[in-house]
Amino acid sequence: MEQKSDAKVIEGLIQALEAKGKSPSTIQTYNRIIRNFMNWLKTYGGDLNQLTRIDIQQYIHYLEEKGNSASTIENKFAALSFLARHLDAEEILQHIRRPEVRKTQHIAPKSLDRNERNRVLREVERTRNLRNIALVYLFIYSGLRVSEIAALNREDIIIGQRKGSVTVRKGKGNIARTVPLPIEARLHLSQYLKTRTDRCAALFLSNYQQRISIRSIQRVLEKFSVHPHALRHTYCRELVGAGVDIATVAELAGHNDINITRRYSKPSAIELEHTIQKVFG
Repeated sequence: MEQKSDAKVIEGLIQALEAKGKSPSTIQTYNRIIRNFMNWLKTYGGDLNQLTRIDIQQYIHYLEEKGNSASTIENKFAALSFLARHLDAEEILQHIRRPEVRKTQHIAPKSLDRNERNRVLREVERTRNLRNIALVYLFIYSGLRVSEIAALNREDIIIGQRKGSVTVRKGKGNIARTVPLPIEARLHLSQYLKTRTDRCAALFLSNYQQRISIRSIQRVLEKFSVHPHALRHTYCRELVGAGVDIATVAELAGHNDINITRRYSKPSAIELEHTIQKVFG
């Protein structure tokens, strides 16, 4: 195997991921995972240019000991698998033992109930920070992924008196879509955009007047004790609960597999608890 520096390997990986059309957030995640593995490998005494099956297996054990969940380990293994294939060492991936991921497809993903949703909206409005208010309302009323919101430009938003929309140019799987915006989202986006006197194309700017990052958006939401996934799940869950057909919800959410959307028709964990309490309480 040709000897390559860690920097060259990372550079080549990023180019390979870009060539496969992976999203910026996926590339960023793979980059972080593989860099962490490289740092561990140096401490362990391994050699990236002579990667072995035991290196991969021992790293999986290390992640388990650190308390990584089975699903987290599976995600990191996917990145390591890409690394091994990139290094023409795919054979080292055979028979790697990993903790079993237990799927709970019969329970809807965690979302906010009406009171929780209103609590988040109330708290963000009290800050009087127009950017953050517009950000949270856009999340709740569009169901966009955090990476999609970070990538939005001002031209992707259309705000009219009677209707409006947001266009995702490059969603997951490079699928574009346009999502209608209810009046509440249009109102707060309009108020925020009126304060913008700059010429930056990005819809949302950081405190440093640059395109807001995914991590910065997450930090904003952490102030209100909510995760981006929960807001997206809330959007999908409310659509299904209102009787919108699964195919339409899948289109609005940008799901390329309708079975992912079907999860929102399942009872939530809290609903199951309430049912048991009602029957046996």
